[in-house]
Amino acid sequence: MTVKPATFRVCSYNIHKGFSASNRRFLLDDMRDAIRSVNADLCFLQEVRGEDLHPDTVRESNQFEFLADSVWPHSAYGHNAIYQQGHHGNAILSKYPFTRVRNYDVSQWFFSQRGVLLGHTDNDMYLACVHMGLLASERQHQTTALIRLIEEHVPGDAPLIIAGDFNDMRLATDKALKPTLRLEEVTSTVFGRTKRTFPSQMPILPMDRIYYRNVECIDASVMTGNPWKKLSDHCALTATFRF
Repeated sequence: MTVKPATFRVCSYNIHKGFSASNRRFLLDDMRDAIRSVNADLCFLQEVRGEDLHPDTVRESNQFEFLADSVWPHSAYGHNAIYQQGHHGNAILSKYPFTRVRNYDVSQWFFSQRGVLLGHTDNDMYLACVHMGLLASERQHQTTALIRLIEEHVPGDAPLIIAGDFNDMRLATDKALKPTLRLEEVTSTVFGRTKRTFPSQMPILPMDRIYYRNVECIDASVMTGNPWKKLSDHCALTATFRF
């Protein structure tokens, strides 16, 4: 079993399938450099292509392994959206071995495929990577499903991190998750309010979150400015925790 570190660092990032916000440039190499620069032990990634047969991007057909290579020895991927040229979903890159991982389908409709990637590491941390839908009714359905999954599979006293793109501009999901699952959110803890992460060039909406329980958040940052504003349409969010 891996010994629990005194502190650990988390990054959550919607990588927009490796494309710039305008969809004009494929920037996965630059995203890999940026993600590595934050020195995270755990990366929660959304819109990751697990298989890509598109002729312009096929060089990195398995994006999560390309991003993890030589830095994060353990990775997990759950495909959500499937299409003719491949599929994409959520991924977790980890410096700690997984003991189990499962991707749960929380889609409300066939045309908006969403999942929760839930994992457990051998140093007894529970991790959930989330990408919720664009419509309020869809997010309500997915929030209910997420709460049920956590209540069924995660012990109440275990360290838990839930991170991802919640598409929750009005904070309805935030208001449901915090009291029901006894969660805190990192930017609210550090700054006193939920910080804005979208769009990356001028963030005005608080879409991305890192929630936690049974650990202590000691730092959090929204990655703005260069190079981040030139990469995905979302800012990355980072946090440091202490056991």
